[in-house]
Amino acid sequence: MEPVIFSPVGVVHSPHKELSGMPVQPPSAAGIIGEIEIFPEFSEGLKDIEGFSRLMIFYHLHKSAGPLLSATPFFDTVPHGVFASRIPRRPNPLGFSVVRLLSCDGTILKIADVDILDGTPVLDIKPYVPEFDAYPNESSGWFEGKLSGIETKRSDERFL
Repeated sequence: MEPVIFSPVGVVHSPHKELSGMPVQPPSAAGIIGEIEIFPEFSEGLKDIEGFSRLMIFYHLHKSAGPLLSATPFFDTVPHGVFASRIPRRPNPLGFSVVRLLSCDGTILKIADVDILDGTPVLDIKPYVPEFDAYPNESSGWFEGKLSGIETKRSDERFL
């Protein structure tokens, strides 16, 4: 199969300048404000985005140190496979966050609950639609019972 190549549509500006100590998921980043700067050639793609309260941001984990197929995630003490976790060191370093949209001013999206490193290339944005994207009664695998304290969970040195 041929390689897949993506080009960024924008860049994240956030207060997170270092990988260590960052929030590990959007609930850990409640209230943290940042911006997504959409490149001018993609500005038309922002039409009607203001009507959404949340956005799904897909981005390149550009500071990933390379893939691990198994590792101990932030929410557990035993290793799990990369595809059964959300560890950042993935075969294809693709990140995904659901953030709150605060405003859109031209090509600048002001967002909240930002758990994304400053300077991260944005590959795509999709609106979060609860009727499509929320399945609150489904199984969460090994995550079940392990997410207490998520609001204050921060990254450490394990994936640098």
